[in-house]
Amino acid sequence: MTTVALVTGGTRGLGRAVVEALATQGAAVLLAGRSADAVCHEVAALRANGLDVTGVTLDVDDPASVRAAAAEVAHRFDHLDILVNNAGILPEAGADPTRHGPRFADPRVLEQTFRTNVFGPVAVIEEFLPLLERSAGARIVNVSSTMGSLTDQQDPDSPWFGMVLPAYQASKAALNGITVALAKRLAGTPTVVTSVRPGWVRTDLAPGNRDHAPTSADDAAKVVLRAATLPAGAPSGTFLAEHGVVPW
Repeated sequence: MTTVALVTGGTRGLGRAVVEALATQGAAVLLAGRSADAVCHEVAALRANGLDVTGVTLDVDDPASVRAAAAEVAHRFDHLDILVNNAGILPEAGADPTRHGPRFADPRVLEQTFRTNVFGPVAVIEEFLPLLERSAGARIVNVSSTMGSLTDQQDPDSPWFGMVLPAYQASKAALNGITVALAKRLAGTPTVVTSVRPGWVRTDLAPGNRDHAPTSADDAAKVVLRAATLPAGAPSGTFLAEHGVVPW
C-alpha cells in the first residue's frame, strides 16, 4: 500500500523541503498551502522531477478550509499515513524595534500566533484523524521549536535564553502539550505522535533567518523525515531533534 502523506505550509521553506524529502522516499505527498496559485506552482515543479506530489488548498486559520481539504483528501485517498503540521508564524520577529510596543506582549499578536500555531494544527488533526486511523501505522509530526522547551528557556547556558518572544514561545509550548495529550489519547493504537525541533532554519519565518540561520531547509527536513518514518513500536509523545530527545 502506498504511503500517503500531507504537509501543511508546504509551498516554501521547511514545508517544501519536507514534501520533497517524503516524495523522494516514495510517498504520495499532498502539498497543502493556503494559496492555490502557490500550491499549483510548487506541485508542478516537483512533478516535473518525477515526484508523486499533488496539491490541496488548506488554510489552517480557517476551519471551513480545513474541513473542505479533509473531504477532498478523503475523496482521493482511503487513508493517510503521515501528517506533518508544519504551518507556523512568528509575527513578533517582524516588530519595529524603533516604535513603542507592549511592555510584555500584545494580546492581538498572541491571538494571531495561537490561531496558526496551535488552533490550526488541532483543527487539522481533528479533521484528518478518521483518515489517519485507517493507516496501519500513522505518524503525526508537529513542528515545534527550542522556544517551546520550558527547560531550555530557563537554562542560562542556552543560546536562546535571552530571547523573549512570548507569543511564539507560548504557542510552541502549547503545541508540545498537544503532542503529549494526543499521544495519550491514541495510546494502544499504532499511531505515533511526535514534536520535532528542526533547528534554526534558513527560511522566511523571521527577518534575518535567510542570512544568519545555520541550518538549511533540506537538512532540517531530515529531522522531520526521521519522525515521520519512525518504526513500529517507537515511543509516542516525544520531542525530538537532530541529536535526540529535547527536554520539555
